Amino acid sequence: MIVTQKAIPRRTVLRGIGASLALPFLDSMAPAFAAIRNTAAHPVRRFGVVYVPNGMAMKHFTPAAEGLGFETTRILKPIEAFKDQMHVLTGLAGVASNAGVHASAATRFLTGVTPARTESNLRAGVSVDQLIARSFEQHTQLASLEIALDSRDVSGSCDVGFSCTYTNTISWRSDTTPLSGENNPRAVFERLFGDAGSTDSAARLARIRKDRSILDSVTEKIDALQRGLGPNDRVRVTEYLEAVRDIERRIQKAEEQSDRELPEVDQPAGIPATYEEHARLMFDLMLLAYQTDLTRVSTYMMAREISGRTYPEIGVPDSHHPTSHHRDDPTLYEKIAKINEFHISLFGSFLEKARATPDGDGNLLDHMMLLYGAGMSDSNLHDNKGLPLVLVGGGSGQLKPGGRHLVYKERTPATNLHLTILDKMGVPVDRIADSTGPLDLLAIS
Repeated sequence: MIVTQKAIPRRTVLRGIGASLALPFLDSMAPAFAAIRNTAAHPVRRFGVVYVPNGMAMKHFTPAAEGLGFETTRILKPIEAFKDQMHVLTGLAGVASNAGVHASAATRFLTGVTPARTESNLRAGVSVDQLIARSFEQHTQLASLEIALDSRDVSGSCDVGFSCTYTNTISWRSDTTPLSGENNPRAVFERLFGDAGSTDSAARLARIRKDRSILDSVTEKIDALQRGLGPNDRVRVTEYLEAVRDIERRIQKAEEQSDRELPEVDQPAGIPATYEEHARLMFDLMLLAYQTDLTRVSTYMMAREISGRTYPEIGVPDSHHPTSHHRDDPTLYEKIAKINEFHISLFGSFLEKARATPDGDGNLLDHMMLLYGAGMSDSNLHDNKGLPLVLVGGGSGQLKPGGRHLVYKERTPATNLHLTILDKMGVPVDRIADSTGPLDLLAIS
C-alpha cells in the first residue's frame, strides 16, 4: 500500500495541500525569498536526483582521462559549462539484477537492493532521497517531491513476474512503500500550492484554513471510529493516522509560511504536447519548489525503465527500449547516443536556471547536490557495473571543487556513493545494503 495515495477520506484531506507548477522560468522568480534564511554559516542543503532509463552509450559518456582536466565527452558536452561543480564517477557497481533487469536497475539506483520478484507484495529498500527527506521534513511543507514524465499506465511493458511499480519509480519510503512520480504538471502544482488555481497569497490562505477545518473533522471521526475496531483494523488506522499527522505538519508549515511572497503563477492546464516542453516545465516546477523552500528533496524520472518513447524531434523516431539493445550496430548506437545527449541537455537547462537564481550568499546551484545517472551502464548487456553517474552542484561547501573524473576500483558498490551523499547532507548512516564505506575521493580533507 502506498501511504501517499490512499483513497477514502485521506484523499479529501489531501485535496489542495500539495503539488507543483508548469511554466517557463520567469524573471520575477529570481529574487531570493527573505523568508528562507540561507547564510554561509547556516546554508540550506538541497538534494535532487535525475534518472534516465535503459542504460547509456558508454563510449560517448566515459572520459578518457582520470582526475582533473579531463576532456568532456560527447554526452557530457551539454553540461560542460558546469564542469567546475561537476564530478563524473565511473567504476561504481549496482547490486546484481534479480531476473528483472529493468526492475532491478530502477530499484537499486537509490536503495542498493534488488526488488522481490512479485506482482503484488512489493519489497525493496528505503531510498537515499527518503532518508534525507526524513531528516529535512520539519523544515518544509513537503518532505519530498517525486516527478516523472511517463504515465504509470503501462501494463504489459514491464519485466515478467515483476510489478510495473518497480520500473515506474526510484523512490521508496520504506521497503514496502514505493513513491511513484507524478507526470501531470497540473497535479504537481496542486501538490505544491493547493487547488486554489494560482499562487495568490489570499487564495492560498483561504485554502489552508479550509484544509485545517476538513482535517479537524476527519480526525474527530477517526478517534470515534477507533473505539470499535479489531486489532488488524487498528493497525491499518494507525498507518492512516501517520499520514494524517504528516498532513497536519504540512498545514502547520503552510500557515507559518502563508505570508511568503511567491511569483504569481496560474495553475497549468495539463501535460504539454511535446516531450521537450513537458520536461522543461517539470524542471521549472522542481526549481520553483526548491526556490520557495517547499521541499529540499526531489527525484525526477525522465522516462521509466523499458520506456518505448520515441524522439522524432531529434531524429530518433525509433522506440527507445528496443533501440537500446543496439548489438553494437553503429546506426542503433548513434541513436542511443542522441537520446542520451537530449536528456542531459534538458538537465543542463535546469542547471543554468539554478545557477542564475540567487540564494543566500550564492546561487541555488551552490546549495544543491544533484545526482544524474542511470541504473545500468551498457544497455545492450543490461550491465550493472560501471554505472554512468554525475554529481553536480556546490553541495553547500561539502564537496571538493569539481572538474574531476573519479575512477573507482571495479565493483566498488554504488551504495558507497549513497553513504557519502548522506554524510554530505548531514544525515550520516553506518551502512546501506552492500556498502563498504564512503568514497574518500569526494572527501574535503
